[in-house]
Amino acid sequence: MGGFPLDLLRKGCGVFAQTTTTTSVDGGLSVGVLLMYFIVIWVVIGLPTYFVFKKASPNGDPAWGAFVPIYGFYIMLKVVGRPGWWLLLLLVPFVNYIILIMVYNDLSKSFGHGVGFTLGLIFLSWIFLAILAWGSSQYQGPAAAVGGAAAMAPPPPPPPAT
Repeated sequence: MGGFPLDLLRKGCGVFAQTTTTTSVDGGLSVGVLLMYFIVIWVVIGLPTYFVFKKASPNGDPAWGAFVPIYGFYIMLKVVGRPGWWLLLLLVPFVNYIILIMVYNDLSKSFGHGVGFTLGLIFLSWIFLAILAWGSSQYQGPAAAVGGAAAMAPPPPPPPAT
């Protein structure tokens, strides 16, 4: 008969040196699931952004840039009328949030929307980008540019119906 006390007496501390190794497939599976998650998120954000860039195509910006991570934000800066060096401000902690909020605000103004739409872009960007992409919103020019949509007076109200 064996057992812990007897094995310890017979084999000494070698009993504690035994290790059991198990293998699991879960590690590889979780990396695959994580990769698929990021691909789905990339498409869910990139596809509406692609069509937003197509609506703003009079600027000559390539719409395929929506799927290229850093270049896509550079095109977004051009669409809203901000300088390209703002891309460097995304590297500064906490400043990057302010820059993103300002760019989303300029994007909503570039399509003729207000602060409420900006809040939608901030908190539910995939939904509000889809509204910009496939909704009735029309690109009115870069809102942040000098002489752009932000500097122009609002259009006059329509004449009263008679």
